[in-house]
Amino acid sequence: MDKGRTSTLLKLKYYTEFRMTIFFVIFLLIGACFVPLSSSQLVNQNPQPYPKAIDGQILYSPMFSTTTYLRENTGTINHTWPSSYFPGCMVRWLGDGTILRTIRVGVGPGGGGAGGGVQKVEWDGTVVWDFRYNTNGHLSHHDVRSLPNGNVLLIAWETKTRAETIAEGRNPSYVSNQGFMPDHIIEVQPTGPSSGTIVWEWHVWDHLIQDYDSSKANYGVVGDHPELVDINYVTSSQQDWMHTNSIDYNEEFDQILLSVHNFNEIWIIDHSTTTEEAAGHTGGNRGKGGDLLYRWGNPQAYDAGTSSNQKLFNQHDVTWIDEGCPGEGNILVFNNGGSRHYSTVDEIVPPVNDNGEYYLAPGSAYGPTAQTWIYSPQPSFYASHLSGAQRLASGNTLVCNGETGKIFEVTPEGATVWQYTGAGEVLKIDYIPPEEPEPPEENNTPDLDCSGSLSWTDIEPGATVIGSFQVQNIGDTGSLLNWTINTSSITWGTWSYTPESGENLSPGDGSVTVHVSVIAPNETNSDFEGYIRVENKDNPNDFDVIPVSLTTPVNIDAVQRTMFHQFLLHFLQRHLFIEKLWNLFSPGAVPLSH
Repeated sequence: MDKGRTSTLLKLKYYTEFRMTIFFVIFLLIGACFVPLSSSQLVNQNPQPYPKAIDGQILYSPMFSTTTYLRENTGTINHTWPSSYFPGCMVRWLGDGTILRTIRVGVGPGGGGAGGGVQKVEWDGTVVWDFRYNTNGHLSHHDVRSLPNGNVLLIAWETKTRAETIAEGRNPSYVSNQGFMPDHIIEVQPTGPSSGTIVWEWHVWDHLIQDYDSSKANYGVVGDHPELVDINYVTSSQQDWMHTNSIDYNEEFDQILLSVHNFNEIWIIDHSTTTEEAAGHTGGNRGKGGDLLYRWGNPQAYDAGTSSNQKLFNQHDVTWIDEGCPGEGNILVFNNGGSRHYSTVDEIVPPVNDNGEYYLAPGSAYGPTAQTWIYSPQPSFYASHLSGAQRLASGNTLVCNGETGKIFEVTPEGATVWQYTGAGEVLKIDYIPPEEPEPPEENNTPDLDCSGSLSWTDIEPGATVIGSFQVQNIGDTGSLLNWTINTSSITWGTWSYTPESGENLSPGDGSVTVHVSVIAPNETNSDFEGYIRVENKDNPNDFDVIPVSLTTPVNIDAVQRTMFHQFLLHFLQRHLFIEKLWNLFSPGAVPLSH
């Protein structure tokens, strides 16, 4: 081959590679120009439910809404309870139109699932009890459970200092300077509209063991004490050590069932103890005080197995199956999956006798070795967090993918009976049987409903971002909605809305899209939150909220990347040599300087 031809081919090769490089750089720049926007999913229900679909109703509180909903399986709203608070995080049906709703008061320590209070709310929205538990380093979170005597069980964090935690034998490498937040359970007796007396409590802090520091009183062989909790299990230095996310009660045995997310375990403790007995190792119906009666899901947590024996992965919503339902007395749990990246709903038969005693063979892990039923349509079924399941009297199971807001019913064989999408993010749902009486509606059905959320990340200070959400009239036929936007909760950024309000919106008009434009604050390394409140101008109790959040770059590298992208774009657009090459090897393309 002659040198001239070789030279021509080499030039062509280099030009081709250079052109591909320009295409790649421009692709990156175009991708960087888009601002991420997250929006909740709109209603998408199965229009032809199977005949075996549930006859009851579904109660739930979306994580980023101040409204609690009661819906049919078709998605029809039967009733709502407005609030001034986001949930923190669960709502439960008490009967006769009354609900027990956790609230997120925004005061106190804690992370995901934080609450701080609980309210009892009647059908007409009257709050008849408002109890707060968010002082002195305590903060209620996630779930709540009403007892037959009318008292209420709450899960809560308590704060221990770094010094207190190390004194209990935790490896100092696993303790942050902010301290440590183990869980405890309290039983509250309502005593007034906003007061309550703690009549019973249990603290995991009273039931610890460790094999790290032999100088501490709780030093021992972890594998010899499955009834105790290894303070050095879970090696993260995060404050929320256990992240207990659900609670259930068994009246027959007077026992409490907990889902301990970070341990990948479920625990059972004895509620028949006194508070003093619950702090020790003797007393109560089982004679073990507040020690664990049973644990299952991850025997590694008490040195009784390996990773191959692990059954639960970041689970939520563990419950005893109700009396009258197939499998009654068994345990049902939503097994999120964690690193498996697929979820299941698992049913197990605990090794318990008629006296509420759990069998454990010496030197082994608690049984069973396998689940008795698993709903597992992997790999398409996955919820990384939230979610729950409930067994129905028909034998079917009601499942909630709390991450996507999808609620559906499956048969024992795993077939989907019906499904509804549009609940928003929810911790779990509460099923209301059809025989439950309904108080008469007093013409307070809401007209206004909103969907969507606005979230922007890594936004350069002063930059403009855009998004949208939807407003619709869900009232009765013939109703007209006059709505407006209230942004008093947002004290950052410069906001504009199109439209800002609406008049005479009917149910038949469908949803109205509100376009939002925001100029980000001129602050780096900052998180901004709030909510847009959309109000019915004719009814102050009829409103909905759109959660909003924006973060500016968390480090200087993000700003430098943005500046580099802008520089490179300017360079590509203005550099004559590159422009000539672009025009030469991209005939028919729009010139870079266009």
